[in-house]
Amino acid sequence: MRRDHRRWYSHRLHRDMELLIFGHAGAKVLMFPTRDGRFWEYEALAVTASLADKVRAGHLQLYCIEGLARETFYDGGRHPAERIRRHAAFEDYILHEVMPLMAATNSHDCTMAMGCSLGAFQAASLAFRHPHLFRKLVAFSGRYDLTMKVDCFDDLFEGYYGDDIYFHTPTHFLPGLSCPWRLEKLRQLDVVLAVGDADPFLDNNRHLSRLLDDKGIRHDLHVWDGRAHRGGAWRAMAALYV
Repeated sequence: MRRDHRRWYSHRLHRDMELLIFGHAGAKVLMFPTRDGRFWEYEALAVTASLADKVRAGHLQLYCIEGLARETFYDGGRHPAERIRRHAAFEDYILHEVMPLMAATNSHDCTMAMGCSLGAFQAASLAFRHPHLFRKLVAFSGRYDLTMKVDCFDDLFEGYYGDDIYFHTPTHFLPGLSCPWRLEKLRQLDVVLAVGDADPFLDNNRHLSRLLDDKGIRHDLHVWDGRAHRGGAWRAMAALYV
């Protein structure tokens, strides 16, 4: 399986950024890592290996990026307003640096957003706000409201709230979404959610599913046995849904 490492200095983020590309052709998959993951996480977890047959056959090309969680949502040294601003800068890097690289590398007309755990939130937030850029969203074990306290997971903004958080939180902005063009693009998106029946984020996934139903956005919600919030489950999910 072809493997290509890229590194460059991002003037939007004022730091070096790295990513891994697997494959030579096919639908492009933008892969967001988990909270503690780096750009090599999905290789280390063998998620890329679970997709190797599709990659070798030229059906998929994987772009495994940095997630910057420790500089955004999980940076306790920043005020919550700075955390969401740093995340917005990270998204600008994706939209204006990573995705142009993807387009220049591969002309395939299908781009997917994919992520696990926090990466599922990042993938969903981006795809739901820019649905014209994606054909498919695949999100595993996600929490789609980072202001929500559940189990051992805290409100990542410590009570701070504003438009910037509202417009990045799928379960907050979707109910009020009325733009006909955006709704049309969302209804063309293939959305796949998967979560374990013992995962603390299960109710949040079901809530998101109801919101999508309310907007006429077709999707599949797959509920797996157990917590299913780990590499072994994600490998199996990826083989089925990506």
